[in-house]
Amino acid sequence: MPDFPSPESVAQRQLDAYNAHDVDALLATYTEDVQQFEFPVTLLCSGAAALRERMTARLSDPLLHARLINRIVMGNTVIDHEEVTRTFPEGSGKIELVAIYEVRDGKIAAARFISGKVTLESTTHGP
Repeated sequence: MPDFPSPESVAQRQLDAYNAHDVDALLATYTEDVQQFEFPVTLLCSGAAALRERMTARLSDPLLHARLINRIVMGNTVIDHEEVTRTFPEGSGKIELVAIYEVRDGKIAAARFISGKVTLESTTHGP
């Protein structure tokens, strides 16, 4: 029986690659047939090629950074509560996010995201 990395270590490698803006390291944490969803079932992308396209665009944002607030691991499921700093169409800010990763054979097979409140940085410069 193969010795796969723990689901928690896979999720951490994925987060580290995301914060390093390293698309190749990020994709290495996902299966070839990965699917990402807006929770619960709205498909965002399917397959490694579609994920590469999606993540290349996302990782090009120089402000992009995810701060882990809390992590729950139960079997092959990892739930991360994060605060993500990024550029939105309206400007730079932060969004609260819950990511639910399903890990299979040492890689993320599916991810579901719950987006919370967006807080934009103030652009007001006094009177």
